[in-house]
This record gives sequence, C-alpha cells and structure tokens, in this order.
Amino acid sequence: MQVNDMAQIIVIDDMDLIRDAVSQILTSAGHVVREARDGHEALKLFEAERPDLIITDIIMPEKDGIETIQDLRTLEPATRIVAVSGGGKMVETDFLVAAQTFGAREILRKPFEAHELLQVVSKALE
Repeated sequence: MQVNDMAQIIVIDDMDLIRDAVSQILTSAGHVVREARDGHEALKLFEAERPDLIITDIIMPEKDGIETIQDLRTLEPATRIVAVSGGGKMVETDFLVAAQTFGAREILRKPFEAHELLQVVSKALE
C-alpha cells in the first residue's frame, strides 16, 4: 500500500470523545474509518472487513488492547496495529512496550496532536 492511498481503519477506544476525534482526523485525511468500543466489537468488524490498519487503546473494560492485539495476530499475523495509551508515565510506557512485544507496529502516547496521529498512521501503513 502506498502511504498516500486511502486506508480502511478500525479505531478501538472505550471513550466516545477520543474515538470520535481520532475517526474525524482520519476521515479528514481521506481514510475510511469504522469504530469499536472494545476488543469484542473490533474483532467482529475485523473478521467482516479485514481493514488495512487497527488503532487500539490499551486500557479498556471487557477486552483490553493487549488481548485484542493477541487475538488479531492469531487471526491474521500480518495485521498492522497502532497501540495508543495515556495515563501515568510509568504505567503508560509499560503498556506500550507490552503492546509492541505482542505485535503493535507503532505506538502513540495520549494526549497527541492530529499531525502526530497522521504521521504514525502513515508509518504503520508503509
């Protein structure tokens, strides 16, 4: 996939405001975005649509980001994943390192700017 191509992306976050903001940024950049509130919803969408990229929050109720990354890797080992996390510096770093260990291609710390999100997405899609 060329970096400038439109990508199909699933955004997973339990917080509506964050999920909506990320979706809006990506849609404005020309991507097709679907949203999921947790890993369970995301896996159903993934199996139905096989998107180009998954962007997942790490800390979520029900099925967290690490579990979701592991499940996605089992379903499709080549899945491109960006892990996103906020919170305390120590905890956040540990979760993001774990996300990379389990297969996230890129990581992004909250809070982030629109240009940072788009840069990470472009890098993940290379």
